[in-house]
Amino acid sequence: MSATILKNGRVVDPASGRDSIGDVAVVDGRIAERAPAGAEVVDCTGLVVMAGGIDIHSHIAGGHVNTARLLLPESHRAFAARPKATALSRTGWTTEETGTGYARMGFTTVVEPAMGPSAALHAHLELADIPIIDKATLVVLGNDDMLLSMIRDGASAGMIEDYVAWTASATKALGVKCINAGGSAAFKDNARAFSLDDEVPSYGVTSRQIVKTLQRAVDALGVPHPLHVHCNNLGVPGRSVSAVLDTMRAAEGVPMHLAHIQFYGYGAAGSRGFSSEAQALAEMVNARPEITVDIGQVMFGPTVTVSSDELLQFAGRATASLKKFVIVDGDANGGGVVPINYRQANFHNALQWAIGLELFLMIEDPMRVFFTTDHPNGAPFTSYPDLFALLMSRDLRARWLEALPKAVREETRLAELTREYSLSEIATMTRAAPALLLGLPERGRLSAGAVADVSVYRPGADLAAMFGRAAYVFKDGTLVVQDGEIVARPRGRTLSLAPRQDKAMGARLDRFYEESYGLPARWFAVPDGAVADGEQRFEAVAWTR
Repeated sequence: MSATILKNGRVVDPASGRDSIGDVAVVDGRIAERAPAGAEVVDCTGLVVMAGGIDIHSHIAGGHVNTARLLLPESHRAFAARPKATALSRTGWTTEETGTGYARMGFTTVVEPAMGPSAALHAHLELADIPIIDKATLVVLGNDDMLLSMIRDGASAGMIEDYVAWTASATKALGVKCINAGGSAAFKDNARAFSLDDEVPSYGVTSRQIVKTLQRAVDALGVPHPLHVHCNNLGVPGRSVSAVLDTMRAAEGVPMHLAHIQFYGYGAAGSRGFSSEAQALAEMVNARPEITVDIGQVMFGPTVTVSSDELLQFAGRATASLKKFVIVDGDANGGGVVPINYRQANFHNALQWAIGLELFLMIEDPMRVFFTTDHPNGAPFTSYPDLFALLMSRDLRARWLEALPKAVREETRLAELTREYSLSEIATMTRAAPALLLGLPERGRLSAGAVADVSVYRPGADLAAMFGRAAYVFKDGTLVVQDGEIVARPRGRTLSLAPRQDKAMGARLDRFYEESYGLPARWFAVPDGAVADGEQRFEAVAWTR
């Protein structure tokens, strides 16, 4: 038996309603009511104790991520000419640095939100190479011929549910993502703009029909995480805000999660045709309890956008900051990789930064707004400590705002927003809420029976330093970080929905894959032994909410 007791820390655990000085006992990798005699004691006097952090939306594996690595050798530490010149080089761009970088900040579970079904095996092999943290994926549907044909041909709800269940099971996903529903399919027919009620050429189905069909299937199947939606017209002033508001209305009381909504908070008012619509978005989220969102905060500095939204990336290729890009027009999920540099002196970039913070501060319920930068699209995940500090300090926000162009300060309500996030709200948004949203009841809390993923922070005036360098991090009860340094590298697990496949649908998909690719469907499935090395690498998650 292994046992540890974290003594006399300020335990901030919103999932159990706890914010007080006390102890946390760990026995054999789980939180326990008490530790046995002789347990190792870690003195946490003056420290803050939370559950391990959970990031629900971060691009850490898969085809586009690796395309970005190949496109940007100058962002690797190994690139001799200027190894410290870019934000990504400071982040670390390898699987090793992904796991250790998250762990140093006290995060223990991360979700890759955009796995194409045909690339699932590659994504899982890469996730298996990321140390320490637990991982999960969302499988992307909504531009695939099989689904669009089924909707066009009037397939029953049960048949579509069987298809969604088969795909999620075969790819070992934790949930389902929809990216600009129908947009990539329309792009292949030369469409260059696509809205919620536009029809996909050759199929005669609208983006709205695709989203609603997937939303109903995910809900009926009991997938814990609601359909994860990347809306139409991302980043298009005026049209983006209409797209996200229309999509929220289309939820109609059924749970739906909307991704990186900062990129939809753009109006077309003002002399530059670019303005903040954060208030309208926040009011809609506040009024609709079935909606959850993550922000996709922009932070300043060079980074790279990776997306399966083919229309978006094709339109944005001309603005690539390093004058190079990759557009992929392949199977159901195309996409692209476009470098970008968010500059503090640039009006549009600075207003993007302000819009994200406005949304964080205007959306009232921390259980329904999630902390992301859409890594690396808005900023590398290593910018999280600075963002925590901005949310917790009005004075710090004012100093950052003062450094922006005057026109930006006049276009945003940020200066008048006095809200400051508490430690409990930060813990809610990054621990308790994502565990609930993902259907992971054994994570995000410090009550008895939970997985012993624990983060301990040293509070101080410099909030960014506090969250950037954890005092201690325990993964499954094992100490992995001490004073910001990695002291152990255990293998994390990949969380996936329990197998659930209909034989008739499997036979139909075998025929489809043979006809479409000349390969059986099993070639696109992820077998249990895909990453076998003597350890259990997959952990099944129940379907029922």
